[in-house]
Amino acid sequence: MSTTGSREVARAAIKMALSLNRDQEKEYKARFIKDGIKTAAVDHGGDFIASVNKITERAVVAAKREGVIREVHADEGAVAGATREALTQVMPKALGLNVGGKIGVARYRDHISVAVFFGVGLLHLDEVSIGLGHRAVSS
Repeated sequence: MSTTGSREVARAAIKMALSLNRDQEKEYKARFIKDGIKTAAVDHGGDFIASVNKITERAVVAAKREGVIREVHADEGAVAGATREALTQVMPKALGLNVGGKIGVARYRDHISVAVFFGVGLLHLDEVSIGLGHRAVSS
């Protein structure tokens, strides 16, 4: 699809991060692959500060496992960098609190986007937040 670019890849990553369950993930994945967009999603949770490295690792591992990226330094670095960018966007709400949610990764040719969705818990006062990062790599 010639009109697919960073906007569509970002949209796919966000949809994957907001998917409700594994069945919906599979449905979205099948829909996106028809447009040539490869996707992955993985759950995460825990104390935000303690989880930053784990969230980044989970994004990279899920992207490799689902064939979104190749097992090469540039692809892994692109996902890690996009994940760190997304995390910096939610940091003000999440710092020092417990978070839980999902990471969505999407790729089309040289566009890679990572979306992180968080439910941020503070007693019974829950907040939600989403962050998005993008990187370009050779396809």
